[in-house]
Amino acid sequence: VLLRPALCLSRRAPAPADPMLYADKRALETNLKVNLLAIREKELNYYTQNCQAVGTQAALLAGFAYSGLTQVAIPHDRAYALRIAYLLVTTTAMCFELIAVLNTTLLSMMGPGLALRGPDGSMHPAVDGMMTEYRTAYYCFVLGLVFFHFSAALFSWLIYVHWSVSTMVTLCICGSLLLLTRYAKRVYLRFRLPAEMVITGAFEASDVAAAAGPVVQRGDAASGYVSREQAQLIASSNQ
Repeated sequence: VLLRPALCLSRRAPAPADPMLYADKRALETNLKVNLLAIREKELNYYTQNCQAVGTQAALLAGFAYSGLTQVAIPHDRAYALRIAYLLVTTTAMCFELIAVLNTTLLSMMGPGLALRGPDGSMHPAVDGMMTEYRTAYYCFVLGLVFFHFSAALFSWLIYVHWSVSTMVTLCICGSLLLLTRYAKRVYLRFRLPAEMVITGAFEASDVAAAAGPVVQRGDAASGYVSREQAQLIASSNQ
């Protein structure tokens, strides 16, 4: 009879975990996510500033091209093919720049909006999407700049009567375009970063495991190791 209370005590469920320890673990997870987002936010600000810079210059060139269509009195005594070529090239330059303006404006508005107001993990698709779409806007800006030079060269043949003047102006414009191309190529080669060497703000579980030690299973008594739950937390924060 005296042994029954002892048996009952031995069959009781184990005591619940310390609530302070549970709160500390959740606070650690929250701080880890906040730090990861702070690193990723630098990339978001970088692409946002680039979009604003490209959009401003593209809007300026689009305004110049529109003035070339509306404010220029095209002589009617010029060849029909020359007039058509000027209008087509100028319109193409304006369209490319307007595409760049629209693309950069949407990116600078909707990218940070998704990262700020989206569900958990929206920072990473926002940054990756801006990185991809930014290239399209940049290529449109460069193409519009090239067609803008062609438009200026055709404009010289429309306005100036003597062919020698038009030839000199065309050579100056072509020389300017050549210098711009060489300078852009030199800057690109100086600051070019290969794709395999690009470092992003996204963390993978393998990065943390390689820095802190091998990943161990739950219950392994090894101090200084990263548990599988901590590695999964890093991976889930990037989703």
